[in-house]
Amino acid sequence: MVSQSKFLKDIFILGFAIFSMYFGAGNIIFPPYLGLTSSSNWDLAFVSYFIADIGFATLAMFALLKAGGRVENLTHKLGTFAGIILTSSIILCIGPLIALPRTGATTYEMLIVPFFGSSFTNSLITSIVYYGLILIFTLKPTTMIEILGRFLTPALFIGLLILIIKGIVYPIAGGEIAQSNAETNTIIFDGMLAGYQTLDVLAALAFGIIILKAVSDKGVYKEHSQQIRLVAFASIVAAVSIFIIYFGLTYLGATTSTVYGSDIDRATLLNNIIFSLFGSSGNLLLGVVVFLACFTTGAALVSVTAEYFSKLSHRRVSYTTLVVVVTIFSIIVTNFGLEFIISIAFPILTIVYPAAIILVIISFFDKFIQNDNIYKLACFSAITYCIVEVISKNIVEISFLNSIPFYKIGFAWVIPATIFGIIGYFIKPKKED
Repeated sequence: MVSQSKFLKDIFILGFAIFSMYFGAGNIIFPPYLGLTSSSNWDLAFVSYFIADIGFATLAMFALLKAGGRVENLTHKLGTFAGIILTSSIILCIGPLIALPRTGATTYEMLIVPFFGSSFTNSLITSIVYYGLILIFTLKPTTMIEILGRFLTPALFIGLLILIIKGIVYPIAGGEIAQSNAETNTIIFDGMLAGYQTLDVLAALAFGIIILKAVSDKGVYKEHSQQIRLVAFASIVAAVSIFIIYFGLTYLGATTSTVYGSDIDRATLLNNIIFSLFGSSGNLLLGVVVFLACFTTGAALVSVTAEYFSKLSHRRVSYTTLVVVVTIFSIIVTNFGLEFIISIAFPILTIVYPAAIILVIISFFDKFIQNDNIYKLACFSAITYCIVEVISKNIVEISFLNSIPFYKIGFAWVIPATIFGIIGYFIKPKKED
């Protein structure tokens, strides 16, 4: 029997670990810019951003727990083969294809370039050292969770709190915030769109794999219900912690609204905020904070990718072997540069992300759904529409798409998903022999 004090302690350790898995470099850069552009309505923008990002991500984590902690239990509703394809696509997106090399490239841009300049040699050396540390760190996922929760994440959290408190006590431009002229709907949609771009919903679906494995491997929580309860409470701790940080960062961005225009680059805005509050020495603080954010997230991404594909191969390929393969591949992709990674990310994520959101939302109504055709038609129609939209934006323009509701804010896929999901309800599933 686990004592109450032990359970509470593990909740906070695991909660901080989950916080670090979500909180990558993009999570630092988006909120200040959102605060700047929404100015006097920064609080409304913050709420919509938080809901679309960590709100949905926490929802996804609970959907995963409801499905027994396995993302496959959600994606199998699409059929065995289609489920494997979608799950693998999600893991690859947040792993070595996009999000993982983005952490390495961002670390290089924010920690190394300001002090040592930009060159291929510097990039290569940085990526080898960065992923070498991650390689060592992720060989034992249980130990990784402990270190994240006990040491690295508290350091990241404290660093961000120092920045926020300094910005509140000594606000930029005396704390004066410009009056917003934007409509309420625009501010809400901008916040939600920024949250949508963080990829944390995909991350939540994947992180459950290593989180529950780490809890199980500890051997203390033997019953599955205990493990689920621990992860559920820890997810709430992570959400509250991120709420505090997002709130502070969005406010700091709002205090710059009388100083900068919306044309300023997100990374430049963050650098300028740091410089205003801490002077030139602030670059080092920012570099360390970004490194911690990237490293903790990167370690989690390597671990979850290796664990998933090892499991998919029925352990014919070991976790350790895949950790090595993933880190080497990530070194190669990282050295193509941050802009290249971002450029290939958008069309891929445009196709994968909506299907994940649909699965999460529908899963909460699973007991009322006796027909998997709802899942299949809703997801496949959204994916098909998104492929057409990517073609329209990058190859041949398809003009009628502009007239579909929510097109301008990137949510037009909701329309075909809803229509075909309803159609799926009336299509009787095939009877098994």
